[in-house]
Amino acid sequence: MEMLQKVFPYSLNVKEKDVASLVVSIIIYLVLALVVGIAIWIVGLIPIVNILGGILGTIVELYCLVGIILAVLKYLNVLK
Repeated sequence: MEMLQKVFPYSLNVKEKDVASLVVSIIIYLVLALVVGIAIWIVGLIPIVNILGGILGTIVELYCLVGIILAVLKYLNVLK
């Protein structure tokens, strides 16, 4: 659990039955995915960098998805 705290700091700061902290955590991950997606779209206009941008975009989107899932699990008190 300590390793997850280091990798996903916003997900595990969600308090049980506190909707505001859950919403803030989800918004942070969505904004991160949006900003990185726009940056990768801009960089993707360069043909050679397009492949690397796609790989990086997929990794960031998976990170955000796992972060949101962990935040919801922490909210529902499945994670201790």
